[in-house]
Amino acid sequence: MILVSSCLAGFEVRYNGTHSLEERIMELVSEKKAISVCPELLGGFSTPREPAEIIGGDGEDVLDGKARIIEKSGKDVTALYIKGANLTLLKAQEVSATLVVLKENSPSCGSATIYNGAFKGIKMVGNGVTTALLKRHGFTVISEERLFEHLDEDEM
Repeated sequence: MILVSSCLAGFEVRYNGTHSLEERIMELVSEKKAISVCPELLGGFSTPREPAEIIGGDGEDVLDGKARIIEKSGKDVTALYIKGANLTLLKAQEVSATLVVLKENSPSCGSATIYNGAFKGIKMVGNGVTTALLKRHGFTVISEERLFEHLDEDEM
């Protein structure tokens, strides 16, 4: 089973109330080959919500207590992001996920890049907190940009 970010399946759950629909991911969900999840909603956020970025590192640093996730207004929301990451991990374990496809650049889901914490649209190399936790537990996590590299012929 593939676990995917809900926004990639077309659900309007992003911080600004939009989606990031990837047609093939929506098809995988409708074909029951994938299950969607939104770590931020699992953590207790609503849609829409204030944008947030990791300050002082990446998701690994958040898990290690060395960085925080802060909303643009300055509110520390680290605990909610960690809660969502833990609940996503439980879901991945429950469905025995063979692959996890999460939305790039997100403080939860980024698997190659995240925003740098300056709220100026600048990206840096790093994992979001959910990606970092899933990888620590042995899951393969990729972005939607790398999905087709990982699908078998019968899943295409």
